[in-house]
Amino acid sequence: MAYAIGLMSGTSLDGCDAALIRIDGDKISPVAFVSLPMSESLRGKILDCCSLEKSNVRLLCSVNVELGYWFAQAAKRVLAEAGVAIGDVECIGSHGQTVYHIAENEKLYRASTLQIGEPAIIAYETGIPVVSNLRAMDIAAGGRGAPLVPYAEYLLYRADHPRVLQNLGGIGNVTALGANCGLDEVFAFDTGPGNMIINALAKRFYGIDYDDGGAIAATGAVNEALLAEWMAIPYVSAPPPKATGRELYGVQFVEAALTSHIGIGPQDWLATATTYTAATIELNYRRFVFPRCPAKEIIASGGGVHNKTLLDEIARRLPECTMRTQEDLGWDSDSKEAVAFALLAHETMHGCSSNVPGATGARHPVVLGCITPAPATGSRNLDRLATIKMK
Repeated sequence: MAYAIGLMSGTSLDGCDAALIRIDGDKISPVAFVSLPMSESLRGKILDCCSLEKSNVRLLCSVNVELGYWFAQAAKRVLAEAGVAIGDVECIGSHGQTVYHIAENEKLYRASTLQIGEPAIIAYETGIPVVSNLRAMDIAAGGRGAPLVPYAEYLLYRADHPRVLQNLGGIGNVTALGANCGLDEVFAFDTGPGNMIINALAKRFYGIDYDDGGAIAATGAVNEALLAEWMAIPYVSAPPPKATGRELYGVQFVEAALTSHIGIGPQDWLATATTYTAATIELNYRRFVFPRCPAKEIIASGGGVHNKTLLDEIARRLPECTMRTQEDLGWDSDSKEAVAFALLAHETMHGCSSNVPGATGARHPVVLGCITPAPATGSRNLDRLATIKMK
């Protein structure tokens, strides 16, 4: 039996999720979950790191370490919540904070990804080995480095009937699991935005981090011209494998839209953004998911499950499917990605591959991540040095 911690700070920039799981053979169980809120100061620094105009190497260098301490705090908090001793934890899987992701080679730039949050700080502060930089090896193998969650979803949710799992974080992504499928049959990709545009508009117009329950969007009217313009973005209808992020749907996306579309009311912006997320999901399901995986069940997760207006719109557009959440299966909807990175770290510690080529486009399965050992105590080091000297 082993315990593992997963740490996830996603594109929503709302906090660090920390999940503690227990792994006993083939049985994987949730133990504890906490979410450490992100301060406005840290959020601002991360946004500057992500900005081509504002980022610089000194800022990246500093925020990398600042995030390391913050992630370590989240890991210690989930241990305190569970009452589990540090010595009982095999590893921490830290996703890190994505500051840029280039899914494919471009004219001047190579396919690449950068997540920051210094693993040495996390390992030193907690005394637990850390697995980090989990996307890089998949990119080295020709993949896009995303999505990585499908491996965990395969372990946790495969059934005797087809299912699709829709994550609604900052970005929306789907994993398709055929009935009793093998890992080589799993496919997954980013459908488009999840909460990212909605949250940015809520912040811009109302000074709040998100549209609680979708209440504001529910009072607005969809601007059909704007919706059609957004649906025409090439990414939406591009075939998988594909991945997207803040590079496409970040603050600059919202600012450009606000500049070019004058006279739309705040509630109508939120109604349109909410409908856009649902419409991208429907289009991708009908074109790319259902022809290969004729599922009648959607299991939703991520912060978007708290947005009733969004879930209702997805259900309206896909009436042939039953909509469920992770809570219906005994897991916390907010913990999904953190749980996944705990599992990925556990696999890496045991030398097992855990990417899904059908999701990332990699040439073959690979072992993911870099391992940062827990720091040795002074006495252990002295004992080892004495032994070397004697030899």
